[in-house]
Amino acid sequence: MRHSSILVAIDHGQLRQTVKTVLLTQGWEILEASKPPQPISVAGRHTPDLVIADRCYSDSREAFAFTQDIRRLYPAIPIILVAEKSSEEQAIAALKAGINDYIKQPFAADEMVAAVRRCLSGKIALESSEGSAEVSGLMGGHRMVGESRAMCDIKAHLGRVARTGSTVLITGETGTGKELIAEMIHRQSPRRHGPFVCINCAAIPDALLESELFGYERGAFTGALSMRDGLLKQASGGTIFFDEIGDMSLYAQAKMLRAIETKTVCPLGGKRSTAVDIRIIAATNQDLKRLMEEGKFRQDLYFRLNVTRLHLPPLRQRREDIPLLLTHYLQELNRRFGSEVQGFTEQALTCLIRYEWPGNVRELKNLVEAIMVNHPSPWIDVEDCPELLSHESQEEAPPQTERDRLLAVLFSTNWNKSKAAQQLHWSRMTLYRKIEKYHLVSSPHNLASKKTD
Repeated sequence: MRHSSILVAIDHGQLRQTVKTVLLTQGWEILEASKPPQPISVAGRHTPDLVIADRCYSDSREAFAFTQDIRRLYPAIPIILVAEKSSEEQAIAALKAGINDYIKQPFAADEMVAAVRRCLSGKIALESSEGSAEVSGLMGGHRMVGESRAMCDIKAHLGRVARTGSTVLITGETGTGKELIAEMIHRQSPRRHGPFVCINCAAIPDALLESELFGYERGAFTGALSMRDGLLKQASGGTIFFDEIGDMSLYAQAKMLRAIETKTVCPLGGKRSTAVDIRIIAATNQDLKRLMEEGKFRQDLYFRLNVTRLHLPPLRQRREDIPLLLTHYLQELNRRFGSEVQGFTEQALTCLIRYEWPGNVRELKNLVEAIMVNHPSPWIDVEDCPELLSHESQEEAPPQTERDRLLAVLFSTNWNKSKAAQQLHWSRMTLYRKIEKYHLVSSPHNLASKKTD
């Protein structure tokens, strides 16, 4: 089995040796580069799985310039920055420069190992996804998990959408995975080796909109000490993702419409426009047609964005995917926490399938993590779920439907149809008819449940 290789691009000799010692104890292969210009050539020859850099250069901007060079050569290689001093401003700058993790000196050995494992697991998952022809693979350490008819339709459509250069509008409730879908479209498109730039439209005030999107020239305003490319130009050659597009003001919408129509940018203080080669993906959890009727969203912008549309259904409309999602996050958290939780009891599974999940997949993931943090027994039961969830599911939820009951029993028996028929007091033929009626599909990732005698 091939061991992961890590490029240690650290100028400070003692720090470099400390990092090497920690990494070698874990069996990883080490590549070294001591001078700032050297890492690019080393990375180019060996293509490491991970880069660890420091901020010991005489010019602090050199470390970020190095990461940008690495990003251009190898967009998927994760980078960990070891900082001598830490501040919120520096951490934000590091994240904007494309750095995946940020460690402050002095650090504990287990802190470094944990950061490396996180980054390597994300890279392995990404490569598994890019090497697979199916859209259902891993993406950035996450899975588009689901075997329901709705999810299968989305996966099939996603592959076709990714191959085109069309603008995409993704709609769906909060927590349904809109950003994940946008990233999957990018990673499976011809632009996958270019940048993927995400903009939270709700977080950019109008006063900063033009400088953030279009950039600025030196001296364009007080504090503009050097030229800076805007986010649109940074995304050139790749994809730009406008998240929460429905939260933009009318002023911001007008500015964005102009950029989308012309695909050119003129920085603040600049005299010349520059063409940008970008693919646009937008997402919202709001009803844009209703906003248009209320005069809060521009009709011309809507038609520019709504070229290809993907709607992500809420989790309550694809309950058959809930056991698969629980399995996925349980396995992921077992690896992260070093625990050995085996699954959910039938009662807990029934409770979770019946719950309405207003926060969708994000809420489900956070729930599983909250349960795992509390060190549950090998089997998660109803009492391990938060009190609110248990109370609402058992006492206030509507009566369990036949489909929900069938799902819970099938997953509790690991799709053993004989046992399921016995528990439901049905004949096997009745069971098969019900499975066909509700379009239920078995999966290799079915949830393991507690066996009973």
